[in-house]
Parts: sequence; C-alpha cells; structure tokens
Amino acid sequence: MRPLRFVNRLWATHCTTTVIVAVVVQLFLLSCQEEKKRNCADDDLKSIPADSLAVMTTYNVVTEITDSGRLAYRVTADEWHIYDKRKPPYWAMEKGVFVEKLDKNNKVEATIKCDTAYYFSDMKLWKLMGDVDIRNPKNEKIFTQLLYWDQNKELIYSDAHVKIEQEDQVTEGTGFSSNQDLTVWEIKETKGIYAIKEEE
Repeated sequence: MRPLRFVNRLWATHCTTTVIVAVVVQLFLLSCQEEKKRNCADDDLKSIPADSLAVMTTYNVVTEITDSGRLAYRVTADEWHIYDKRKPPYWAMEKGVFVEKLDKNNKVEATIKCDTAYYFSDMKLWKLMGDVDIRNPKNEKIFTQLLYWDQNKELIYSDAHVKIEQEDQVTEGTGFSSNQDLTVWEIKETKGIYAIKEEE
C-alpha cells in the first residue's frame, strides 16, 4: 500500500508542477502579445508624417476678426484644427462654422454658415462647403454648396450653382461674385429668375 501512496503523491506533485508551468507560459505569451501591440502602435505613430497632425485642436471656439482696428467679424466653430506644418498651412472647421459680419456699432448685419470650412492663413482665403447659407445686409438669402472668401481681394465668389432669394424674386445660376460686404453681387450664368407671389 505504501508504494501506491508514494506514487499518488508523486503524480499529484507532477500535476501541480505542470499547471504552474502552463500558467507561467500563458502569462509570458500574453505579455509578449501586449508588448507586440504596443510596439505596433508606436510604429504606427512613427509612420504618420509630422506635418499631417494638427498642431492645435480647440473646441467650442469663438474668435473675432478686426478690419482697420475695428471689430468686423465674429467666427464660431464647434471644432477648430490648426495645421501650421502643412503646405499651405490651414485651419480646418469640419463640423461647421458660423460667421457674423458686424457694422460700426457692433451689430450683426450679415451672416454666413456652412457645414465645413477651411482657412488658408498664408493666403487669407476661406473655403466654405456644404449648405452654405448667407444673409446679407439687404436681407437677401444666398444659397450654394461652395463659396470662397478672399480677404486680400475683399472678394466673395463661387463657381458652383447659386440661388438668391430677394424680397420679390428668386434668381438661380452658376458662378457668383460679390464684394466683401455682400451688398453688390452678380451671377455669371443666370439659369432663371422667378417672381415670388405674395400670399393672400
């Protein structure tokens, strides 16, 4: 009976040793996998060019633009990414932007809003995209999908389809240009002018 008891004890010791070795191997393999994941993540970050990363990201931004020392515009955006290392450098507001034009008494006289906006800081050029909606000082409504605002030339323009709603008519066409105040504008290729009937 004693030899059998000794064999059982030896077998139990062997099983315990096997389990411990198995656990150690599993832990080692898991740690190797985690280390590999970390190394892969680090390699992925190293492979991203430095100029493709935003140097600054800000949320819920309200900024003001002056003209000849006077407050002229107020810009509001949910997200503001600055890519100063890109060529050309630019700001990205890909969750929409709202621009207010202010008069000499700091009252809002015109507004521009759109789904996406890019500002090329070296050229002082804005590119507005997606449901661009403008209200000018004459209470005219201007709609397009693409609009450029060149601050150096004090010019607002587009080569896309444009719709302008005035008090008594709607004008549609392709191509649009306006002064920076949005008070004097023209449509290059007029597609139609429709009278607005007064509701009874």
